[in-house]
Amino acid sequence: MAITVKDKIFNLETENTLYQMKVDRFGVLNHLWYGEKTDCCMDYLLDYPDAGFSGNIYEAENERTYSLNTLPQEYSTSGVGDFRISAISVTHEDGSNALDLRVREYQIKKGKYEIPGLPAVYAKEDEAETLEITLKDTATEAEVILKYGVFEKEDVITRSVVVKNSGKTPIVINKVHSMCLDIPYGDWEWMHFYGRHTMERQAERVPVLHGISESSSSRGTSSHHQNPAVLLCEKDCTETNGHCIGAALMYSGGFQAQVEKDQLEQVRLVMGIHPDTFEWTLEAGEAFYTPEVILSCSTTGFAKLSQNFHHIIRNHVCRGTYQLSSRPVLINNWEATYFDFNEEKILNIARQASKLGIDMMVLDDGWFGKRDDDCSGLGDWFVNEKKLNGGLKALVEKINAMGMKFGLWFEPEMVSEDSDLYRNHPDWAIQIPGRKPMRSRYQLVLDMSNPEVVDYLYGVMSAILRENHIEYVKWDMNRSISDWYTATLSRGRQMEMPHRYVLGLYELLEKLTSEFPDVLFEGCSGGGGRFDAGMMYYCPQIWCSDDTDAHERTFIQYGTSFFYPTSTVGSHVSAVPNHQTGRITSIETRGVVAMAGSFGYELDLNQLSEEEKAVVAKQVTHYKEYQSLIYNGDYYRLANPFEDGMSAWSWISEDKKTILVQGVLFRAKPNVLRKTLRLMGLEAKKNYKIAGTEEVYTGVALMSGGVLLQRAVGDDVSFEIVLEEI
Repeated sequence: MAITVKDKIFNLETENTLYQMKVDRFGVLNHLWYGEKTDCCMDYLLDYPDAGFSGNIYEAENERTYSLNTLPQEYSTSGVGDFRISAISVTHEDGSNALDLRVREYQIKKGKYEIPGLPAVYAKEDEAETLEITLKDTATEAEVILKYGVFEKEDVITRSVVVKNSGKTPIVINKVHSMCLDIPYGDWEWMHFYGRHTMERQAERVPVLHGISESSSSRGTSSHHQNPAVLLCEKDCTETNGHCIGAALMYSGGFQAQVEKDQLEQVRLVMGIHPDTFEWTLEAGEAFYTPEVILSCSTTGFAKLSQNFHHIIRNHVCRGTYQLSSRPVLINNWEATYFDFNEEKILNIARQASKLGIDMMVLDDGWFGKRDDDCSGLGDWFVNEKKLNGGLKALVEKINAMGMKFGLWFEPEMVSEDSDLYRNHPDWAIQIPGRKPMRSRYQLVLDMSNPEVVDYLYGVMSAILRENHIEYVKWDMNRSISDWYTATLSRGRQMEMPHRYVLGLYELLEKLTSEFPDVLFEGCSGGGGRFDAGMMYYCPQIWCSDDTDAHERTFIQYGTSFFYPTSTVGSHVSAVPNHQTGRITSIETRGVVAMAGSFGYELDLNQLSEEEKAVVAKQVTHYKEYQSLIYNGDYYRLANPFEDGMSAWSWISEDKKTILVQGVLFRAKPNVLRKTLRLMGLEAKKNYKIAGTEEVYTGVALMSGGVLLQRAVGDDVSFEIVLEEI
């Protein structure tokens, strides 16, 4: 069994790790250990001094070494003497906010728990176990249920929390995080993934400082600016050595991850919904469910940790027909035409794409309503017949006749003031009465907490999908959210709206993906502004970034790879000079970088030379040959683009016999030795042949000495090496 309990000690064991907790003599749940298996109780490490002014619970009498402010807690609370960051804060009817939680009972169940209204990691009954520990406040009827899903084979533990009001009066939840993790040992650093539009998930590794560090978003989405996934690692941790812990929140709204180093050098990590845009009134008999955190630990470095997340997301988060199957290579018209297109322009792009072996034509923004720029039309999901004078159905049929699938862009959550929808339902847009709303990209946001809005969007979108042979939907969302207000909630409950917005979004996605399981839904939010595991439950791929520059994409995809599998990364070859940076890179380099994701093109193929078209045809064939390896193989980061002057990565097949190595050398320098690249994950004593040559090397040679790369001629030169075990 993955979960065992003995002498009030809870052991959650995976293939390589142990997560351990203990109920102490006062009923407090202490965290003991998260790391390699030890085969013993780790409470012997709990050796605490009388740290001045820490405070002691009443039952401890004059035992000054017992303090909630110094002991490692499994779920920290506020108001009762733990002055570190708390995981939960509530206000009772009398105005007090103390919450003193003690263990009441526990249950072990086969299979994996579900979370009403929220995405969660799923499993068959024999693939996971669930532990539920019920904590109760010492003075009220407030209860907190800690839920743990243990995936033994995957080295993954999921965490979620349920807050129950078993009393007779309301409780206001001011903050409720999904996870608290106390680590009383080690010298830790943390890695977060910051950025901005067109520069998402830039990896930053820094020491955990005394005090509180934070990665968060209060923008209504998980955001371009911080990603809801963080790493803790000991200072000596590398890709292949050392202790590291990763946490990824399955939530697409505002989030908060805080790390604190306390007076005794202990580290605490909490993660969940951002409290600045959250409050929830819990009436008598009601329960509140938090989003889920995916937690994993590696004692052999970052590569193993990343692979754990890749495997769990691909196999137990993503769903639908395209979860594990190959995906179509697509051509998107956005950077080829922007809003300036008609049916013939789209057909011309599709004809050329079909000749080159591309599988799908995607029609992006501008096909609907009065939509000739980004100032009008959003919300009017009917065909703009001035552009598509034969209608959408006729266009789809013509493209299908070329042997190609058809995909369509939507931005369902947005509305333009210049639209029929807004003129008919101005009350459906998020705006505070008496105030002018903030515009962004000259658009407003629909109130997804309003069931009427969800019903409207489901009605118009499902009708389009039923009436036309559409096999792909690009779901975009192009702004941050402010002006939180909804007429559907009373004055005192307005700050429930940001979370209810996310619940409405998930409800709409669940309806559509359930009804149309064969449609490939791709998430997008100005590129990678909502790139999180919550969206991946509905969309098995997400547009990684609006920056399609191959050089910059290596940095973005490097950070993305720490948590998210290649198959979830939407990545395209675009035109040069690049539309975001003006940089010119070869079509070979653009192809190699885009292949490290769900592959496609975003340019007018008719503008390419005959030589470039031949390269595209070869790229499409090559990608299809290796797509299964790229999606399912173990992924390794072989170079850090922030430090090494190049970016390099590889995939190793499940049977360990095929290795695909790719990368980009950033700058050519004269009169230097060729670069060597050390590989990872090979069998040390096996022999490997480099495809297309007679060169054979041992695994230990390739991992210790490396492989010689080509000499770079020019900047941003790509390379690819295929090795086969012999």
